[in-house]
Amino acid sequence: MFPKIKRNFGFGCMRLPQHEDKTVDREKFCEMVDLFLESGFNYFDTAHGYLGGDSESALRDCLTSRHPRESFFLTDKLSTYHFESQEEIAPLFESQLRACGVEYFDLYLMHAQDRTLYEKYERCHAYETAYSFLAEGRIRHFGISFHDRADVLERILTDHPEVEVVQIQLNYVDFDDPVVESRKLLEVCRRFGKGVIVMEPVKGGSLARLPAAAARELDRLGGGSHAGYALRFAAGHEGVFMVLSGMGSLDMVRENVKLMQDFTPLDEREQAAISRVVGILRAANTVPCTDCRYCIDGCPRGIEPPALFACLNSKRSFDNWNSSYYYDIQTAKGGRASDCIGCGACEAICPQHLPIRQLLREVAAEFEK
Repeated sequence: MFPKIKRNFGFGCMRLPQHEDKTVDREKFCEMVDLFLESGFNYFDTAHGYLGGDSESALRDCLTSRHPRESFFLTDKLSTYHFESQEEIAPLFESQLRACGVEYFDLYLMHAQDRTLYEKYERCHAYETAYSFLAEGRIRHFGISFHDRADVLERILTDHPEVEVVQIQLNYVDFDDPVVESRKLLEVCRRFGKGVIVMEPVKGGSLARLPAAAARELDRLGGGSHAGYALRFAAGHEGVFMVLSGMGSLDMVRENVKLMQDFTPLDEREQAAISRVVGILRAANTVPCTDCRYCIDGCPRGIEPPALFACLNSKRSFDNWNSSYYYDIQTAKGGRASDCIGCGACEAICPQHLPIRQLLREVAAEFEK
């Protein structure tokens, strides 16, 4: 999509090798950067808060001060954690440029957009401020990273047609997830003509550490790593021009660049195996909700049980931060599991005859500690 980008695989700088004091191991990171570039890749992604702020400065020490500016494509982000007013955005942006050791960013993203944070970006005129950086040439391209439902993405892209690219979470488990809605987000981006960057293609490493029954389905294919199948699934969709991987070791860089140098989409046999893996993961100790949504309309507290059960299923299957993050997004405007008054209207209409009230108590115990 951008001529400067050499290949469709990017280095996400959120999980870099660290010393015991949590600072980035510069020596190891330099080796990783050099191998990545030597292998024909040049896209790097960071944000001001990654690794306690050390990601940006590590890129200065290991990438931008050691390689010509035209040899790499650098993406950074504006995060709401670091500003409370429009006046604070420009100084923050300047500090990001200094931390990274560059005079411009190739791509600048409005970070982690959801319905709640979008209101803050609008209130602080963050988009308009970023447009001024674009006009000045201090960013070359503009986009958003996104975590919410498809209808929220439609609203943002309608409000801001200047957005060029959208970074979304997409992997084979979340593709049809009723909370993450990766497939629907991808369809919205296509409809609006926006390029797609994929984050979390291996779901924070979870799809590289599959349970035995799921692993056997991929091992029967006779070749390829579990992480490799996940990367190829993400990269194989129309409209996706970049897939990011957070790499923490030289071995991970070596394995991933080898895979993506000779990238081929999944074939029918591999797609079928991935579908079986998804079925196994969803069946393991999870709530058998079919997302028919009959239970929603009559709820006096505005709770959406299917979405909350999807968060619980993800937590039980993968036990990572992502499910809690999406639970908070889903319930930011109300409808938390603990809001249930126990009226039973949902259970009376559930085709699966699920004990929804008990399950909501389990959701609350998990996410509202």
